[in-house]
Amino acid sequence: MVYFQIIVYMRILLINYEYPPLGGGAGNATKFILREFKKMDNIEIELVTSSINSFYVQDKKNTKIHFIDIGKRGNIHYQSNKDLLSFSWKSFWYIRKLLKTKPFDLVHAFFGIPSGFIARQFSLPYIVSLRGSDVPFYNQRFAKLDRLVFARLSKGIWSKAGSVIANSQGLKDLALKTSPNQKIDIIYNGVDTDFFCPPKKKETNTKFTIISTGRLIARKGYNYLINALNGVANTKLILIGDGNQKESLQALAQSKNVNVEFLGKLEHKQIAKQLQQADLFALTSLNEGMSNAVLEAMASGLPILSTNVGGATELISDNGFLIEPANETAINEVITTYLRTPELLTTHGQQSRKKALEMKWSNVAKKYLTEYKKVISNNKKN
Repeated sequence: MVYFQIIVYMRILLINYEYPPLGGGAGNATKFILREFKKMDNIEIELVTSSINSFYVQDKKNTKIHFIDIGKRGNIHYQSNKDLLSFSWKSFWYIRKLLKTKPFDLVHAFFGIPSGFIARQFSLPYIVSLRGSDVPFYNQRFAKLDRLVFARLSKGIWSKAGSVIANSQGLKDLALKTSPNQKIDIIYNGVDTDFFCPPKKKETNTKFTIISTGRLIARKGYNYLINALNGVANTKLILIGDGNQKESLQALAQSKNVNVEFLGKLEHKQIAKQLQQADLFALTSLNEGMSNAVLEAMASGLPILSTNVGGATELISDNGFLIEPANETAINEVITTYLRTPELLTTHGQQSRKKALEMKWSNVAKKYLTEYKKVISNNKKN
């Protein structure tokens, strides 16, 4: 009898406090990257992440996920400072024990803070994936802490990393304002182009349907979108997601007499169906990294209206329109343009799908695999 043994030449420890159902885009990115790594025989990867209310471990093929109970309360898509501190403390001690049981070649930290800070505490090479809110001065919520603590802390974490990776040119540029001499590479977010795809047959909408998916928080700028639709006839806005601005946005929509459907948090399968039947995707964020929501809309064959933030300029050219943040007039003008020239919807939608096909998750995973090999090799030489 002949036995075949899978040779694992890389064992990677991945740290990300977000993982579905907790968190947003970074958690989903981690999920899809792990899915691609499961198909490979030359890597073994273990993820340490947060759970909602209990500790448990999922072990499948060459991937293992350790869910740490951080005592999470409230909105599962919003991480408080308490949540981040709890994850940092508990995961540090858990990883310390884990490292005594088996060797790892590399630590991959999603978010410089807290994950990169945790990775830096151990004697292993590590890489940092910058995701958005972990970059100083990205999020107004942390502006004071960025000035006092996080800018200096981030600079130290990045300088010791074997590699620092941003998910867009815009995020890289922002990070360089904190550390101008830091070498930063770019690996874009990916998208599941089989799951998110144009419909075989699209229903005819009685109203021009605009859709947006994301947390209902101030940074997403939904108030500007609703205001811009005031007085625009025969339109409907669908918002998918939940957050602390839901009630105020509902009140705004009612006061402006704008037709808005608040669908709340939906499963990905339901989101895909909603995207397939919409006419236009809108991202009105005041700040953003490389938006997973935009990529999913592009894969679904939708034209894109987006504010000129983060990675938007790298995604949108001949498949939609870029506008400045907080500009209700510009939002209104783009929507009016599409209403007057519906052929643009088809042309831009086709271009969106074409661009999305170049950004499959399998391509993203291969790029990370190359990065792993490079950092491990450099560490052995040193």
